[in-house]
Amino acid sequence: MRVETVADDAAFREFVELPSRLWPHELAVPLLESTIRSWYRGTSAHPEPVRLVVVRDDEGRVVGRSTVHTDARLDEKFGVPSQLFGATDFASAEAAEALFEHLDETARAAGKLQILGPVSLLPNQSAGVITSGFDERGFVDSAWNPEWVPGVYEAAGFSRTQEAQTWIVEVGAVKATPPTPAELAAAGIRLEYGDKSKTDTLIPELLVVLNAAFEQLPYYTRITSAEMKAATDGLSFLLDKKLLLLARDEDSGEGVAFILVLPDISPFVQKVRGRLTALRQLELLLTRGRYRREAILIIQGTAPDRQGRGILTLLSRQLQVNLTEGGYRRLRTTTVGLDNVGSARQFSRFGGRPLHGSTLYRRPTSTASTTSTPTDTDEGIV
Repeated sequence: MRVETVADDAAFREFVELPSRLWPHELAVPLLESTIRSWYRGTSAHPEPVRLVVVRDDEGRVVGRSTVHTDARLDEKFGVPSQLFGATDFASAEAAEALFEHLDETARAAGKLQILGPVSLLPNQSAGVITSGFDERGFVDSAWNPEWVPGVYEAAGFSRTQEAQTWIVEVGAVKATPPTPAELAAAGIRLEYGDKSKTDTLIPELLVVLNAAFEQLPYYTRITSAEMKAATDGLSFLLDKKLLLLARDEDSGEGVAFILVLPDISPFVQKVRGRLTALRQLELLLTRGRYRREAILIIQGTAPDRQGRGILTLLSRQLQVNLTEGGYRRLRTTTVGLDNVGSARQFSRFGGRPLHGSTLYRRPTSTASTTSTPTDTDEGIV
């Protein structure tokens, strides 16, 4: 086995196509090729370089892949210099071990004390290895892998951190009632919906609430305007107006909480193997009605000074009503930390259940393991 940096278009194509060769198309959802290409070309919003690598066997076939990258914001948050990796797939434990050794060598050369991943490109973006729910398909911005993969990480000395779950809600299983005017008034808010024509001004407003709401979490790094713009590129194209709910303060008009849900286009992304070209986007636009039966809750949050007042519960009730009225059957959610009981309650109260278990993995570099090994009890460690 040998690890090579992707340095030409042929290797880039092999990098992109590996998951489709390894995993069942009906279960795994590929990353968008345009996203991977932005990493390769250095045009992504990530503030530091992203290197793509592939693992080749003795016959030259690609049997593994990963990104190799860093983020100073995350190092500062954890207090530990970390070598990050993501978009990681491998065909065997042998391919994984070659990749892990390369990550360790890279980390030691850069003075990093731990290896952390898979994150694409940060823990608060697409991340993780699933640890349960292997028979359930993945979805856009979620992980999927077969059952043997967690064992490979753990046999190689990685330990679990930031364990989480995705959730699934059968819409209408528990009848939801919309918040009354009296309830909204008591909470000091008014309800507003997303408007496709106003996303350019709405997104920066959501970013303020998002960063304030999540900065207290140990894995979260503040999202820049450029990263938010990249993450929401094409939002107006996909947006179902009644699925972006914003609570505004009744007096000041400032946004204090929001829920962002998008129609689940995962089956289409699976169909086109992640190649959402201009022609494919037109096809999706013309057939978008097919993909308004299931939805994905991308993110929700409440400004810190308004948390604990039931505002998100009011928005969740209205969301469930809107999903029912819109003909949606299922709602899936991106990962919720096992310790984030409040967010999980917004799904369990409507009959939701955990879908996939998820975890990040970390391992001290070989240099760190002979000096001071990070542990979960160390201050600032993941």
